[in-house]
Amino acid sequence: MSGPGLDARAEHIVVRTPNWLGDTVMALPMLAALRQAAGRARITLIGRWAPLLAGQGVGDVLLGYPRPIAARRRLARALAADRPDVALLLPSSLEAALAAVRWRARRRVGYATDGRSALLTDAMTLPAPRLHQVDEYAALLSLLGVGGAAAAPEWKLPASPAADAEVERLLVEAGLDAARPLVGLHLGAAFGSSKLWPPEAFGRLAWGLAAGGLCPVLLGTGEDAAIAEAVARAAAEPVPSLVGRDRPAILARLLARLRCLVSGDTGVAHLAAAVGVATVTLFGPTDRRLTAPRGRGARALDRPVPCAPCFLPTCPIDHVCLTRLDPETVLREVRLAVA
Repeated sequence: MSGPGLDARAEHIVVRTPNWLGDTVMALPMLAALRQAAGRARITLIGRWAPLLAGQGVGDVLLGYPRPIAARRRLARALAADRPDVALLLPSSLEAALAAVRWRARRRVGYATDGRSALLTDAMTLPAPRLHQVDEYAALLSLLGVGGAAAAPEWKLPASPAADAEVERLLVEAGLDAARPLVGLHLGAAFGSSKLWPPEAFGRLAWGLAAGGLCPVLLGTGEDAAIAEAVARAAAEPVPSLVGRDRPAILARLLARLRCLVSGDTGVAHLAAAVGVATVTLFGPTDRRLTAPRGRGARALDRPVPCAPCFLPTCPIDHVCLTRLDPETVLREVRLAVA
């Protein structure tokens, strides 16, 4: 379904960006196509991860979406005073549509989900069967008469000697030789424990990587510290770790130093693929057809089990979707990826 097109007189377009890092990365092709079609219009991106898009050339104003209700109301008043010409809503929630109404956006564009159709001026039915998330975001642009979105995200790394020096310092402090082929093992997942590969499996993989001349390095947030310790015990030898030591502003630059990243279905995998790093992504409760990272070196692994994909954050049974992915299979995929 096509809408009336993007008015050439539009001066201000607001995009409510996704709530998750991976979805924000997968929105990049759509955002780049919108930026190209919008001409001189000002584009404001609002979302939890929107500030991370600085340097990507897809928005003029990048705002985090505040959690406190009072702060959201202040933001709504400021936007309503300017009255955006278009609000493009990537989250499919009722809350996102209500916010666009409070912003007094003339056009409110999004998917007809969560009982919010009456709040949208331009609504699209979710495709059946569902498309990959990159393609579903791009499809929304047809309501504005815009096309030409790329098939895969590409993340730019603007020159930043200070950020490069920070990454180099982290690698040195972890005892890593950046000249060796580094393989990142990302341990966590914000979605829930159902996306987590067992620490014992990561430990066996780390041992196999080191034995084959590759250099494993553990990645994750501070909340993954206990998992990192379990991985090191399973590996039966120290494993270099940057768990809890990086930060979002340098994450893409750190990932770019890797030869390969092994992880669950997480935003970090999408970011790594977007910067051109080979990825081996392990799928369990989610569907690789809908959210597998896209990129030249992106690989996705899963095991056909009757309960997957379940999309549950916590496995109620024995987690066979991921425990059946053995380290030897993953190791073979990594070797193929870095060959």
